[in-house]
Amino acid sequence: MANELVLVTGGSGFIAVHIIIKLLQQGYRVRATLRTPSRQDEVKAMLAHGGITDFANLEFIQADLTSDTNWLEAATGAAYVIHVASPTPATRPDDGDAMVKMAVDGVLRVMKAAKAAGVKRVVLTSASGAVIAGHKSHPALFTEADWTDLSGNIDAYQRSKTMAERAAWEFSKAEGVELSAVNPVAVMGPVLGKDFSHSNQIIRLMMSGRPPFLLKLAFDYVDVRDVADLHLLAMTHPKAAGERFLATTSENLTYKEEAQILHKHLGSAASNVPTTEMPDFLVRLLALFVKDLRMPATFLGQNTACSNAKAKKLLGWQPRSAEEAIVATAKSMVEFGLV
Repeated sequence: MANELVLVTGGSGFIAVHIIIKLLQQGYRVRATLRTPSRQDEVKAMLAHGGITDFANLEFIQADLTSDTNWLEAATGAAYVIHVASPTPATRPDDGDAMVKMAVDGVLRVMKAAKAAGVKRVVLTSASGAVIAGHKSHPALFTEADWTDLSGNIDAYQRSKTMAERAAWEFSKAEGVELSAVNPVAVMGPVLGKDFSHSNQIIRLMMSGRPPFLLKLAFDYVDVRDVADLHLLAMTHPKAAGERFLATTSENLTYKEEAQILHKHLGSAASNVPTTEMPDFLVRLLALFVKDLRMPATFLGQNTACSNAKAKKLLGWQPRSAEEAIVATAKSMVEFGLV
């Protein structure tokens, strides 16, 4: 129902900004949390780039996942909470355990505030990292029934998303707070400013020719605009309560295929995009010394293909193609001078 208030956490983030755009376009009022209140103008600039001209239904409140301050105030009066904020590989502390603690403590702060404020439903932005990681032999498509194997060789980011989502479901069950979770794969789509997803960073590095080789990895992709649509469906659809949804086009593309898409659509702007793959053993060796390679290296030789059948069947969700999402990312990065 339009004009209801929705609390969106981590309001400056790539996915959050696109969610706020959809909410405002559909007539909702939005209260967005920011760790740094001085970023309000930056967020408004991103929203304006995404087509928002009227900010009358938008307000901001300062709140941080590491502190109890303001969370109850943030949730008070909200019909729904969309909890997007979480430490990502771009913002994470070097200490993996600190990253996990921040994610778990943060989700519990939000869930407690939602319960105290009597919101109708919480939508948690989880990740495919809570589904696909740690499985060296998983020949079938991953579905929402799968969970990351915490005993496997996994990065702190996947551990943080898995443990935070588990904590949210446990709280939901114990305290009777209605919950839905959205688990996006690698999120692409139009960048609206300098704040973009860590998945977008792959495109930026490829376009910059760094590193000058491709990892032999394949991932599913999804457009951020479709991720935002799925959050709104998860928020309001009767059948979404108590469910998790993989946000994916169900197209599993290798980095080499991604590079071919960039060369096909970006012309001279993609002239630095590498075409040569590096052998897995060399990547593992380099990962001992290069921090940015450590997380990707954990996925070498692993199936990562995910199904979107549940979101399509249960909620009627229809994502655009992975190619369209990847091209939108690259073109918007060129536009903003990010590559």
